[in-house]
Amino acid sequence: MGKLPHVLVVPAPAQSHVMSLMRLSHKLADHGIKITFVNTDFIQSKVTVPMLRKGAEENSKIHLVSVPDGLEPDDDRRDVQKLSESILNVMPGHLENLIKRIKESNEDEELTCIISDMTFWWPLKLAEKMGIRGAAFWPAAAGTLALSLHISTLKEAGIIDDNGTLTKNEMIQLSPTMPGISTSELIWNCTADKNMQKVIFETAVNANQAIKACNWILCNTALQLEPWASDLIPNIQPIGPLFCINCHDQSACNFLQEDSTCMNWLDQQPLRSVIYVAFGSISSLNQQQFNELALGLEYVGRPFLWVVRPDFTNGLVTKYPDGFIANHGKIVTWAPQQKLLAHPSIACFLTHCGWNSILDAVTMGVPFLCWPNQFDQFLHKNYICDVWKVGLALNPDGSGIVSGDQIRKKIDKLLRDEDIIANSFQFMEVATKTINEGGTSFNNLGLFVEQIKQ
Repeated sequence: MGKLPHVLVVPAPAQSHVMSLMRLSHKLADHGIKITFVNTDFIQSKVTVPMLRKGAEENSKIHLVSVPDGLEPDDDRRDVQKLSESILNVMPGHLENLIKRIKESNEDEELTCIISDMTFWWPLKLAEKMGIRGAAFWPAAAGTLALSLHISTLKEAGIIDDNGTLTKNEMIQLSPTMPGISTSELIWNCTADKNMQKVIFETAVNANQAIKACNWILCNTALQLEPWASDLIPNIQPIGPLFCINCHDQSACNFLQEDSTCMNWLDQQPLRSVIYVAFGSISSLNQQQFNELALGLEYVGRPFLWVVRPDFTNGLVTKYPDGFIANHGKIVTWAPQQKLLAHPSIACFLTHCGWNSILDAVTMGVPFLCWPNQFDQFLHKNYICDVWKVGLALNPDGSGIVSGDQIRKKIDKLLRDEDIIANSFQFMEVATKTINEGGTSFNNLGLFVEQIKQ
C-alpha cells in the first residue's frame, strides 16, 4: 500500500488569500490528501478564535500550523512593506524546519507537494531546493497574472519604467481576446500609497520567479470566464471558481466572527428583494462617503443586508447619519457570504469587486453594482460591466464621492435591466458547469490530484 500523500499549503497573510487556499485545501482533503495549512502566528490567532467558538478546530480535516512573521504582536501589519520585508527575512527558515520535521515524523506519509500563494515566491524556491514539487497558486483573476508576467513587455514598450512608474497613459491589450485596460489601472498603480505601490509591483515581478520554480500554475478562475488565459499563460490550470458552500469549518479562513442571524433574516424577505452590500476585508470609506451610502440604501426603500466591519470607516468609530432608518435592513459585522449569495431573497450585490466576491456572486447568478477603489478591482469591474455584462458601475464625482442619489438610481436601473439579469443567470450556468463533473475546472483539479498522488 502506498504512502498517504501530504501537501503543505502556504497562503499570503490576508483574508482573501487565506480563504482561497482554504477552499482549495478542502477540495484536496476530499480526495484523501492530508493537508498542513501554514499561517503566520498572527493570522493563526485570528482564525482559531472563530474556529474555537464553533468547535471546528479539533475535528477539521486540515491541520493548521503557524510560524512567526518576524513582527511583534502589537506591530502594525498594515505597513505592508515592513511586513513583507520581515516575512522574507524570518519565515523561510521556519518553513524549512517545519518541512524537515514533517518529512521525519511519519514514514507512512510522503510530502508530495508544496502549494504556495504566488505572491510568495520563496516557498516554491524552497520546495525546489528540497526536492519537493511545487504548485504556484494565483488567487486572483488570470488577467492580473498575465499583466504581471508581461511586465518586461510593458517596459520595452515604454509604458512603465524599471520601478513600475507609469510613463504613458493609454489603453493596452495583451492579446486580441483579452479586454483592453487603461495603463492607469495597472494593479500597482491603483493606490495612492507609494509604499503599497512598490510592494505590489515587486510582488508582480516576483510572480515571474514563482513561475520558473514551480511544476504547476493553478488559478482560481474558469477558462469560460477568462478564455484569454490559456493564450497568455500557456501552462495555467484554471480550477475555479473555488466554491465551498458546504464546508463545515470555513471559519478557518474568517478573521471575524460570522453573524449567522442574517440567514434567518433573509428567510423573512421576499424573493429577489434584498440588496447585499459588502466591501471585503480591507476596503474602507471615509465618514462622508459612509453617510452617502447609508442614505442611498435608505432612499431605495428595499430591504438591505449591509456588512459593516468595525474598521470600515478608516478605523474610526462608525457613525450613522442623523435620521438614518435601518428598520427595513440588517447590519452585521461579517457574514457567511457564499451561503448568503445562494439565498433566493438576494437581488443584487453592491461590491468593491474583490475577486473572491465576484466568483461567489457569479456562481449564484447575482448581478453587480460595482464600486472598485484599488488594485485589481478596476479590471474586475471591466469584466463585469463590459465583458460579461452582468452589472453596472458607480462613478465618483469630481471630489471622489458617490452620492446617495446615484446609488439609489443605479440600484433601480440594475434591478430593472432584464438583459443584465438574464446574463447573470447565463454566467451562473457557465460557472457551475465548469466546476461540476465533466467541466474544465473539475477536470483540471482532478488531474492535479492524480499527479500529486503519484
